[in-house]
Amino acid sequence: MKQTQKYFPLIPLFAAYLFMFLLAENKEGMWQLMSMLLFYCALGQAFNVFMGMTGYVDFGYVAFMGVGTYGMALSITRLVQYEFLGAWILVIGFGLAMAMSTLLSMAVGAVALRLRGAYFAIATIGVNEGFRFLIEGARIWNGSEGMIFTADLNKILGRETAAALCTYWADIMVLAIAALAGFVSLVYMRSKIGYALTALREDEDAAKVMGINVTKFKIIAFITSACLAGLLGATAWALKTPYVFPPEVFDIHYTIEAIIIVMLGGAGTLLGPLVGGLVYGISKYYLSIFLPGFQLLIFAPVILVIIVLFPEGIVGMLKAKTKGTGMERFVI
Repeated sequence: MKQTQKYFPLIPLFAAYLFMFLLAENKEGMWQLMSMLLFYCALGQAFNVFMGMTGYVDFGYVAFMGVGTYGMALSITRLVQYEFLGAWILVIGFGLAMAMSTLLSMAVGAVALRLRGAYFAIATIGVNEGFRFLIEGARIWNGSEGMIFTADLNKILGRETAAALCTYWADIMVLAIAALAGFVSLVYMRSKIGYALTALREDEDAAKVMGINVTKFKIIAFITSACLAGLLGATAWALKTPYVFPPEVFDIHYTIEAIIIVMLGGAGTLLGPLVGGLVYGISKYYLSIFLPGFQLLIFAPVILVIIVLFPEGIVGMLKAKTKGTGMERFVI
């Protein structure tokens, strides 16, 4: 029974994602909004695996999404000539996206994870820009020209299937990645990894004294978060918009959005990225409609007010309110 109870917090998480899907599926004109909200929720869930559990802020996070996008793009453009592979080319693309994001996270982590706090944040700021300029300057993977593979995708899947993939199934895959990231987060939180990361986040020196191998657990969280980002890039960018250009996939504002989402919802919580993604995505969407050109001017103080009122995030506040009640087992 106890083994089952530890998965109870997934019930509201998966129920929320199912509700979003059903609402968009059955209400005309809602799919575009749902698609954006799912992306932000998935982005927050993936980013939270590292930042939320360790307290380390990775400003170069978008680079992992970028290389994941290139992984899928390379699989499609390089293997399109092998017709017998068919849709397996996409499976290979996901594998390549994960492999590339893992290798990049290992290279970055080998240096940056030796640092702490602000020093770690500063060290990661230039990762995405440095990787972008390397691709453009050395003309790797077509350099600044990018890669457009709409025709290749049509050839692999057929025009109708490729269109359905870009407009519908890519969003379903993003939903699956968000759910996967949530599941991984809960497994970590309820295991030795989560306890070690919590100790690390609260006091890294004390964790070391207690015999915790903090470097090992930081690397586990860092690589896991990077893999999820690679999958998200391969899906939400490469398959949904079948092209890739360095300035777009290495744009640092996606990292800033991930930080905002996690801070709004509650860093280190399971439901935080979901709540933060919904609050951020809905606010951004409707402010851009009703107050175009002023959305950022209005949204910035709104975020500041929420963070000041709920320093532990919205879900952090809910955890405190539900402590000792029957809802406590569902809100973590």
